[in-house]
Order: sequence, then structure tokens, then C-alpha cells
Amino acid sequence: MTPNTPKEIFIQGITRDGRIFRPSDWAERLAGVMSPYRPGGAHHPESHLSYSPWCIPTVINGVKAVIVNSSLREHEPMAWDFVVNFARDNELEMADACAVPEKRRA
Repeated sequence: MTPNTPKEIFIQGITRDGRIFRPSDWAERLAGVMSPYRPGGAHHPESHLSYSPWCIPTVINGVKAVIVNSSLREHEPMAWDFVVNFARDNELEMADACAVPEKRRA
């Protein structure tokens, strides 16, 4: 991954024409489907009880969203394609994001 490659993408629950995406629990459903894709794989204890750290549902400015880490693409390209194609097929807004470097302590 190059330094300019986004570390994460945000998939927002707003369609290109400005409508709120339904159903209202879409972000949790999408993240739930992605829960087996994680560091250590699906055999990780309790992987079925938590979201993958690579695909996290959240709310940004009052809008449901999913934050997808680029590590998913590196470890499971087909899972990455599924998430991105879900967003494209449903005309959801996507935004690239990258990690902000932490402030160095003196």
C-alpha cells in the first residue's frame, strides 16, 4: 500500500440522490455479514459475537455508515469487492479516508 492509498473507506447511508438508505439497520447487517473476516480468521473465538475490526458500523453526523479498513482488501479481496459492490449497487455515498498521524510526544 502506498502512502497516498486510503486506509479506510466510509460507506454512508445516503444515496446519490440524497435519500436515506433503508432498511434502517443496513449498516449492522452489512457489518454482521463481514464479521468472519478478521485478523486470525473466522476460527477466532467469539468471532460470531462481534463485528470485524475491518468493517465497523457507526453513525457519522446522524447518518448510519460503515467504516471499512483496507486490511480487508489485503486479506480477503472478495469480501472487499462484496462491500464496495454493495455500496455501488445501492448508489451509496463512499468517501476515502486515511489515518491521521498521532501527535508526537516530546
